[in-house]
Amino acid sequence: MAEPRSNDSLIAALGAELVPVRRLLPPWLRMLGWLAVVAVFAVLLFAHYGDEPMLRRWAGAPDLAWAALGAVLTAVTAAWSAFTLAVPGRRRAWAWLPLPPALLWIGASGLGCLRTWLAPDTSIATLHQSTDCLVFIVSFSIPLSALMVWLLRRACPLRPLLTALLVGLASAAASASLLEICHAFDAAATDLLTHALAVGIVVAANAAMGGRLLSKA
Repeated sequence: MAEPRSNDSLIAALGAELVPVRRLLPPWLRMLGWLAVVAVFAVLLFAHYGDEPMLRRWAGAPDLAWAALGAVLTAVTAAWSAFTLAVPGRRRAWAWLPLPPALLWIGASGLGCLRTWLAPDTSIATLHQSTDCLVFIVSFSIPLSALMVWLLRRACPLRPLLTALLVGLASAAASASLLEICHAFDAAATDLLTHALAVGIVVAANAAMGGRLLSKA
């Protein structure tokens, strides 16, 4: 009868079969990697459209600039929160980080409902043109969401649904920020409702699909 293997030999045998695990980069560094892709999209849009139309709109209606700033900060903080919450042991309170910039984004955008009163000579988008904005935001959000979900899967998030919601918010806010570069119209009620619908679609889609993907990580 063979002698039982000693503890040392058993540990050595098990250790020989282990595969080294590549350590995840810090959340802020992975967030910068995702934002670098957003920046590439921005550079391409600026190369095609230039910055003069955007700056002219902001000069005529400063609330649009504040709304754009809120969208950018929402994208940054939501992405940071998503990458942070994907790390086990991080507090759920991180999910509240995008709230202040999101309120700035929503509040400044809400002034667009008074656009014809604040600036009667501004160019208002038609319903068809507003629909183009919806397509833009959703179209850019698809690759940005897919990239972030792919980056998050290795982290095995313990709150997949909450993380997926933040992924959707970050992607939608980033896409809305990119839209500012080529958006030829000042925000009005119809335009703002279309933007809100686009953001809602992106967030809901990420909750439905991104949550499932992250839960299988």
